[in-house]
Amino acid sequence: MRDAFIDSLSKIAENDKDIFLITGDLGFGVLDDFANRFPLQFLNVGVAEQNMTGIATGLALSGYKVFTYSIANFTTLRCLEQIRNDACYHDANVNVVSIGGGFGYGALGMSHHATEDLSILRALPNIDVIAPGDDFETREATKYIANSKKPSYLRLERASHIHSSDLGNGFRYGKIRHIREGNDVAIFCSGGITKVAMNAADILSKENISLDIYSVHSLKAIDLNSVSNAIEKNAGVITLEENNLIGGLGSAICELCIDNEIYPKKIKRMGLNDIYSSVVGSQEYLRNYYHLGEESLISNVKHILKI
Repeated sequence: MRDAFIDSLSKIAENDKDIFLITGDLGFGVLDDFANRFPLQFLNVGVAEQNMTGIATGLALSGYKVFTYSIANFTTLRCLEQIRNDACYHDANVNVVSIGGGFGYGALGMSHHATEDLSILRALPNIDVIAPGDDFETREATKYIANSKKPSYLRLERASHIHSSDLGNGFRYGKIRHIREGNDVAIFCSGGITKVAMNAADILSKENISLDIYSVHSLKAIDLNSVSNAIEKNAGVITLEENNLIGGLGSAICELCIDNEIYPKKIKRMGLNDIYSSVVGSQEYLRNYYHLGEESLISNVKHILKI
């Protein structure tokens, strides 16, 4: 996803001199081409994420469209006060970009696991929160936030899994992407963990069970009609996220349902159950360890269907 992001941003920067990218001493190799091509639109502030966000806000208030870039916890939680008080409160055009969302940096331990960022950023006024599921959504989300004048958070993962480019089912902020047709259980996903749902769907299809899969890339603006239609035609709903259950995708879907008096027949939220991910391992290993892998999803689908 990070390659898709920087490639898209570079193409935009060719024709827009107001694009400005700031890194917190990360992205070597990935950002080198951008830095060499646009030296007046790039700055490495070093390991100083709070200062990075303050500088970004100053540039944004001076007319620039600023992107900050680092590991997920570092661009968000380390400088939360600056995002809240400087960027969001002043409605400045600061776009916080994180890499390694969820368990992307699983081998580096809890300090590098981003499992609360979606919940916390969702709670801030004036900011869009986007978690793409593949390269296509990443490219389109980058274009969207480059043209938006408000703060945004773009949560990326180190690798993309779906590689979907279905232009007939295009990206639009606030509009859920329907990425697999089914009529048994609806699966709402955010981010690269969509891969788990797609894999589980392939397995379950051999048992004549069809999953209705949706990529919910926009966490603060969720399409009511898509959710309502999915709930109406399926026996139940499962939300799947690499994030704390409190305040994340599952909470957002439940809030939408309650506020609009839409009641799923059954609903199951899959995410971290109010715990820190203290175990170390690969992203796939941690998904399975914390019951977010294919086996756990299939078990929950069958429980809903009483199989």
